[in-house]
Amino acid sequence: MNHTEMLGRRSEILKRIIGNLIIKDNQFGLSEQENNCYKDMVKKFHRSNYELHASRKQV
Repeated sequence: MNHTEMLGRRSEILKRIIGNLIIKDNQFGLSEQENNCYKDMVKKFHRSNYELHASRKQV
């Protein structure tokens, strides 16, 4: 698995986790710890997408 594939896989996993947290937030609300985790996941997702875009641009 090369670096670009790894970044793509990471983005897919983060999307799934973020989607689950959004569903939980809409149904029940998030605790403070879950809210912090959600914000961290969104930051990681954006960073991963930025790196993925940059790595594809180099190739």
